[in-house]
Amino acid sequence: MTASKTQQRLARILALVPWALANPYPTVTEVMERFGYTSRRQLADDLNLLFCCGLPGYGPGDLMVAYMDGDEVVLDMADYLSRPLRLTPHEALGLLSAGLAVAGTSQGNEALARAVDKLTSALFPEAPTVIAAELPPEPDHLDTLRRAARDGTVLTITYLSLSTNRTTVRAIEPLMVHASMGSWYLLAHCRLAGDRRLFRVDRIRSVDESGEVFAPPAKLPAATNVDYTPSADAIYARLALRSGARWVAEYYPVEILEDTGEELVIRFAMSDARVGARLLLRLGEQARLIEGREVREETERLREAILARYEASGT
Repeated sequence: MTASKTQQRLARILALVPWALANPYPTVTEVMERFGYTSRRQLADDLNLLFCCGLPGYGPGDLMVAYMDGDEVVLDMADYLSRPLRLTPHEALGLLSAGLAVAGTSQGNEALARAVDKLTSALFPEAPTVIAAELPPEPDHLDTLRRAARDGTVLTITYLSLSTNRTTVRAIEPLMVHASMGSWYLLAHCRLAGDRRLFRVDRIRSVDESGEVFAPPAKLPAATNVDYTPSADAIYARLALRSGARWVAEYYPVEILEDTGEELVIRFAMSDARVGARLLLRLGEQARLIEGREVREETERLREAILARYEASGT
């Protein structure tokens, strides 16, 4: 599915859910006509997708109920979407920080910029500036790698592996570039290894375009979390997660140390202390740092920067 079709489908689903909640058990024909569905199968696909959505925890009582019952569309267990979302100050600030982070990279777009401006005006109506969301600067060669992945161009790279401390020259077929856990990564088919490999972009020392092209696969894996193997200079922190933060153990590659029922204690490895600090600020009272000097210091630095912005704006 192309990006434009995905955006259209998302917009359609986001419009369908609150309307169906306000108008219980509409007919299939009414839903298809109102939201532009071309077939029952297309509507069924969207309802099946909603069946996999819900609140964190994602147990049977947390997921939506969405299906066609004869000639009726049934949507239930989604009352939290029947009214406009009311964000807490902590949630709104976290959303703004995430928006600023993406807007500051080449992944931003006009719609995101408008959303960030509106959220900024709501949170800081009289402030000339707001906090800056710091991301690691885009490394060298990133545009070349993106272009090669888009056009199907074979590259020759010089790559430093920190796990072996060896520099190798290899021909690769770039497939996808994405950011994860504070670093940029390239998924590519490596001809030297004869298989797909994940390369950290900041460890690529040089890139040469060969002029040769290849046929990209029809389907790529989703760009989610990275199968992260801590390096010798990795930073470690021990965190205690409450119920609202347990998703961290599923999204990030962590080591689970203890589960008391009330808290999940994990050991979190990261390449940059800012990753852990931003995560702690985002989670708020749902997480606490047990151990990790670098992360504690970075968290305090970010907290002081946020408070200084508040004081400067007079809020």
